[in-house]
Amino acid sequence: MARKVANRKELRAQVEAAEAAEAQDEGAPKKKKAKRKSRSKKTTEVRMKMFWGVFNQSMKRVALYEFDQKDEAEAKAADLSKSGKPPHFVQKVKETIEETIE
Repeated sequence: MARKVANRKELRAQVEAAEAAEAQDEGAPKKKKAKRKSRSKKTTEVRMKMFWGVFNQSMKRVALYEFDQKDEAEAKAADLSKSGKPPHFVQKVKETIEETIE
């Protein structure tokens, strides 16, 4: 396969024309480029928080209480167990809490 031969005179003329155009642009005042705002991601702090969960026998969570409300959680489990349904129990649950930091 034959290669196309580059015409060096034409290439040189193109370069000189580009340099001349650039020299003319230097005489005019240049515009400053605007700085791009940073696209950094906001950091999120992931923490774990403890709760009391009321569960049925098939491990389905029925209710969720703050950690300092254990008595209310146990009362709810006892109330649900009395009503003739399968027994309910209280267990600790860890949930993730995400907070964005700016």
